[in-house]
Amino acid sequence: MAKAKIEVSNKDKLISGLNSYLRAAVAAVVAMWMAGQTDPKVLANAFVAGLLGPVLKAIDPKATEFGIKVK
Repeated sequence: MAKAKIEVSNKDKLISGLNSYLRAAVAAVVAMWMAGQTDPKVLANAFVAGLLGPVLKAIDPKATEFGIKVK
C-alpha cells in the first residue's frame, strides 16, 4: 500500500521556522529568569543568543526542514 505524500506549503514552513526561533529564544530568557537574573538588558541578550541555534540550523544545507536547500 502506497502512502500519500503530504505537501507542506511555504507558509507552513515559514511558520514552523519562526516557531522554532521563538521557542529557542523564549527558553533562553526563561532559563535566565529562573536562575534569578532580572536585568532587562541581560534578558534581551539571552533572547538574541537564543536565536543563534535556529539561525545556525537555517544556514546548514543538510537541515532541510526549513534551512537553505542545496539543489
